[in-house]
Amino acid sequence: MAVKLHLPVLRKFQDPIFYLASLYHLLPAKIAPLEPAALKGFSSLALPLNVCWDGDKLCYSSEPNGFYAFLIDGSVHKGHLNQIHAQLLARGLRHSGFLVAKLVNRSGHLGEISYARKLFDNFIDPNVFLWNTIIRCYSSNGLFGGALHMFARMQFAWLRPDGFTFPPVLKACSALPALEVGRWIHGQAFRLGFESDVIVQNGLVAFYAKCGQIARANAVFDRLCNRTIVSWTAIISGYAQNGQPLEALRIFSQMRKMNVKPDWIALVSVLRAYTDVEDLEHGKSIHGCVIKMGLEFEPDLLISLTAMYAKCGQVMVARWFFHQVEIPNLILWNAMISGYAKNGYAEEAVELFHQMNMRKIRLDSITLTSSISACAQVGSVELARWMDDYVSNSQFRNDVIVNTALIDMYAKCGRLDLARIVFDRTPNKDVVLWSAMIMGYGLHGLGRESIDLFGAMRQYGVQPNYVTFIGLLTACNHSGLVEEGWDLFHHMKDYGIQPRHQHYACLVDLLGRAGHLDCAYSFIRSMPIEPGVSIWGALLSACKIHRRVTLGEYAAKRLFSLDPHNKGYYVQLSNLYASARMWDCVAKVRVLMREKGLSKDLGYSLIEINGKIQVFRVGDKSHPQSKELYEELHDLERRLKEAGFIPHKDSSLHDLIDEETEEMLCNHSERLAIAYGIISTPPGATLRITKNLRACVNCHAATKLISKLVNREIIVRDANRFHHFKDGICSCRGFW
Repeated sequence: MAVKLHLPVLRKFQDPIFYLASLYHLLPAKIAPLEPAALKGFSSLALPLNVCWDGDKLCYSSEPNGFYAFLIDGSVHKGHLNQIHAQLLARGLRHSGFLVAKLVNRSGHLGEISYARKLFDNFIDPNVFLWNTIIRCYSSNGLFGGALHMFARMQFAWLRPDGFTFPPVLKACSALPALEVGRWIHGQAFRLGFESDVIVQNGLVAFYAKCGQIARANAVFDRLCNRTIVSWTAIISGYAQNGQPLEALRIFSQMRKMNVKPDWIALVSVLRAYTDVEDLEHGKSIHGCVIKMGLEFEPDLLISLTAMYAKCGQVMVARWFFHQVEIPNLILWNAMISGYAKNGYAEEAVELFHQMNMRKIRLDSITLTSSISACAQVGSVELARWMDDYVSNSQFRNDVIVNTALIDMYAKCGRLDLARIVFDRTPNKDVVLWSAMIMGYGLHGLGRESIDLFGAMRQYGVQPNYVTFIGLLTACNHSGLVEEGWDLFHHMKDYGIQPRHQHYACLVDLLGRAGHLDCAYSFIRSMPIEPGVSIWGALLSACKIHRRVTLGEYAAKRLFSLDPHNKGYYVQLSNLYASARMWDCVAKVRVLMREKGLSKDLGYSLIEINGKIQVFRVGDKSHPQSKELYEELHDLERRLKEAGFIPHKDSSLHDLIDEETEEMLCNHSERLAIAYGIISTPPGATLRITKNLRACVNCHAATKLISKLVNREIIVRDANRFHHFKDGICSCRGFW
């Protein structure tokens, strides 16, 4: 017979599950299968097969396992589990492995690991199903050491694992990571005959990939006969996560040829691979696939699409995806801030960082390093100080990566003194931190200081890397230390470092700027690697400085063949012709640029006054204080002439008469910024100016003399380096 309960009685209880449980001993009857009716008033309660409707009355069977399994699955907190467990004890069901495993599993879902462990430990002679359940509880809750501990206990109990034991254990090994333990488990799985079990083998592929053993992951994958989408996804993700995006894309192409439909996890990895190689066009095709599959609002795919478009320069598209997420997580914020910072949208990146702070979103070191990088691009000392204060009052104040970014920021904002303070206060300095400080000195032309710091680094026992030598060679390059740079380059092998393109380019630049152009060309011809654009670009730049037209034309020809759409090389060649007053050749280069749809970047200079950044372009008269500014500019020109300054007319890239040339030169953007700084700051205050292009010879010479005439230090950051002008002298000593 079946017991019937009136629905109004049931509704009086806030927790109907346990009202039913308390009445279970009254329900002896077996009943017919469940009729398709919803439990009115308790819509979230799914009915088991031994519960049905009879009109407005609810009927229950007396079969216990299904009934209590139904109650366990509906539990939402530990109190529910306690009451159910008490019922099991009272009904003599404490030895039901099925129900105890259900309790343990539900405890794990609710994060009650201690309770799950207590249930497990109180069960006599657990079977493999119960062992698997407790191991999975630990692993799924991030308690990976506990998962391995329980697996070890299972081994000591002489219980044979099955195919469901290994995946959570391998997950724990990959998360810790515990490579040797995982390899031992691999051997055990092989000995027990699981070499053809696709679930176990998929776990091994993912394990080796996450431990950085991608070759072993591929070996396991190659032996798989019945590959599932999980198999393909594991190996594609492995290559993408281990810095081999091209291999990930090759395997994805192979998967598609076999007509295997990708899932969203595979698409996340493929998008990451296309992001790493900055292949926007193919990335867009994957985006189209995402839309066709109806996955465009999958959170992880939204993050991947945001990161791809941001890194590939499509920051407005990336921002659209960013706004599609109601509550962006930290990864999404980081992708957007990093995308802004890497694509020249520094102010937008800083603004987004401020929004994170206002919303009290917890950030990490990636957020900070990207935001600090954006502050470095802005060039505002006041903003840089604010960011430093923020870091100093955060948990990241001793983070080496964050402090390395601060050093780079201060160096690029012209405050080497503050960069050195950050360097000195950072504990546990690693090679990246030392290299950042060495590079900072190099950007400011302080070659001796860079070399001295390198000596201190060796005394501390820190082994240099390839970036260290890029900084050292840059420092020698900007200081004219030819012999020192040459020696450092040839001592790289003493540290087991093979020179890369950047090192060769630095040495070519060093030799070329010092006037040793034939030596630089011979060095290029003797290189063991094929010279790239950075090397030929360094030679072309040196040819412009020393007016070596024939050699410069050869370097430009090589550059055009390697990168035909880079407008910078055409501009350099045009500047070379202009310095030699070969105006017909200048005109030909400009025609060629127009035919290719290329245009020269407009020059501008900016200066920070009282926390506000003012921007000037050549001949700019749009500023509200334009009248006072040009009065100061004309006064400076008068004083320059009285001091004997002669304009370098070769700096004009136009074929003009002398009077027009002089007027154009004195109206260059950095000269306007200097004049504005003089009228806007107290006498003797340091002026800090940032220019997006390389400073011209005329402005460089004029600024040296201006610094002496107005008795100020003028610090100019151009596209290549910093110039510290003081008392008529520049820190570059002519090597720029």
